[in-house]
Amino acid sequence: MNKKLLSLAALLAAMYANAQDSTSGKQLDEVVVTASKYERKASETGKVITVLDRTVLDRSTGKDLAQLLTEQTGMVVNGATSNPGKDKSIFFRGATSNYTVILINGIPLADPSGTGGAFDLRLIPIDQIERIEILKGAQSTLYGPNAVAGVINIITRKGTKGKPAEVYGSYAMGSYNTIKADAGMGGGNDKLRYNIGFTHFETKGISEALDTAAVKTFDKDGYMQKSVNVNLDGEIIENLRVKPFFRYAAIGGDFDGGSFFDSKTNNYESKLITAGTQVNYKFKKGQVTAQYQFDDVDRISGGFAYRGKAQLAEAFAQYDLHDKVQVLAGFDARIQQLLDTTIENKNPDITILSPYLSVFLKDLNGFYLEAGARLNNHSEFGNHFTYSINPSYLINKNVKVFANLASAFRAPSLNELYGLWGSNPELKPEKSYTWELGTQASLINNVLEARVVYFNRHINDVITWINNRNENLNEQKDQGLEIEPSINITKDLNIKMYYSYVDGKVTTTENGKDSTYYNLVRRPKHAFGATIGYQVTKNLFVSTNVYTYGKRYDLAFGPPPTYAQVMEPLNSYTIWNAYAEYKLLNNRIRIFADVKNITDAQYQEVLGYGTLGTNFIAGVAVRL
Repeated sequence: MNKKLLSLAALLAAMYANAQDSTSGKQLDEVVVTASKYERKASETGKVITVLDRTVLDRSTGKDLAQLLTEQTGMVVNGATSNPGKDKSIFFRGATSNYTVILINGIPLADPSGTGGAFDLRLIPIDQIERIEILKGAQSTLYGPNAVAGVINIITRKGTKGKPAEVYGSYAMGSYNTIKADAGMGGGNDKLRYNIGFTHFETKGISEALDTAAVKTFDKDGYMQKSVNVNLDGEIIENLRVKPFFRYAAIGGDFDGGSFFDSKTNNYESKLITAGTQVNYKFKKGQVTAQYQFDDVDRISGGFAYRGKAQLAEAFAQYDLHDKVQVLAGFDARIQQLLDTTIENKNPDITILSPYLSVFLKDLNGFYLEAGARLNNHSEFGNHFTYSINPSYLINKNVKVFANLASAFRAPSLNELYGLWGSNPELKPEKSYTWELGTQASLINNVLEARVVYFNRHINDVITWINNRNENLNEQKDQGLEIEPSINITKDLNIKMYYSYVDGKVTTTENGKDSTYYNLVRRPKHAFGATIGYQVTKNLFVSTNVYTYGKRYDLAFGPPPTYAQVMEPLNSYTIWNAYAEYKLLNNRIRIFADVKNITDAQYQEVLGYGTLGTNFIAGVAVRL
């Protein structure tokens, strides 16, 4: 399979390289910050990055963050179309949630109390997001531990420049007695910008567990989310800006007893408090940034309490040594603590200290290179070194060919080491390396834009759940292909498509013998998606989206007395959605409707759990 995938990527790269259109591509011209921690065009980096801008987010008002992310290439959010309150697991290029880092405004979020350290997507409301940058591949050099499969940078709303006070909000109602509302105010000038926002979402939902009886008796499992978001951005002196922030989110709901098993008493609630500040100073040849963040996560689920605290302090500087050479140097310190006095190692904590350095070579006759290294000093596991090398070559300003080689490091979370369920203090850190080959092009005066990427990921000492305990296995090997064509038929009509393939296997040693088997449960090998958007008139926009997930497998327990785990197939399924909006009063009022699962597809994302049938939400958004 490797040879076929590489041959396809090479063939497409050669086709693009023969193109002679000199018009710079829209996607390649896009300015991104996540790839290098400061602004640069996508054409100047070999990293694979996808941007979801404010327009996309406005047209996703009827979705939550999980539903939006699961429509992106190479990303499956398990539970996205199950009961709204069900937990959401990100499978990024086939990897589990533990290998994805969530950033807000460039700062990693942390939940030491969570399983594997993964952050709960339900605590991030989509309504307060201005932009999302999805950075694929191993990114530990810039973003530290756990960035094995990729990074999702969520950039929050900021006040509009030139307006002292702009009020905005939306209200929508939909299926399952769903109500969704947000309200906020922002504004500012060159010296000061601010944004204050509030969101509310509630639904009676569906039964979380799948009820297969002829007469349905399972009750509905409701869900509620509330949040407050405050951002300030002020210039203290010329070129020195201070950006304090505060975020609060709370979720709560009901959950069932397990696969095909109802419960009328189980409930949960989670609260997140995040506060901190960013300071940025720009000078003639560069800039310096310092940032601090405090996260406090408090959860109660099924009568058990989980709490964790995390702090991150980081400083980094970018300097232009030459118009073709730039340097980024930084240092971050992280402290995480699991607050639990009922476990053997009471209130355990860890500290990670990490200096890092990156060098950028810019436009040497079309050649670009980023090379970096990071030292992770972990209080439990000592020193671990990671590196990245990202060369790319730009042809005629509209064709980019690139290759990436990077290592990553993931230490066991405090919960995996010392937590209440299945902890193992003898766990070893996971070490990985990933390589990618790809090309991105904009052809025929931007009518056709496309990206093709092949990736290969190898993880040593991978941590998994075996016999009700966390254990290290020998190695995990994954590979995949992503194809993303986009056709701009006219300036008002475009089609975006993707195809992704991922395969993987794990090797473990038992009784002195090696065994290798496929282990990417709940993850399709093949996925396809397409979105057609049409600006019918100046005020009317309509779009339709369809995506298909191929056959998958989930784990089930076999018959007594052994109850051995067995692989249970899950059928493929296709989801068809549609969206429409109409703008009034010079775009100040937007009426929208979002219909999902139009064909009422019946399927399971997780074995034994229900999914949403045909459902809709409609409402109005204002900006005054």
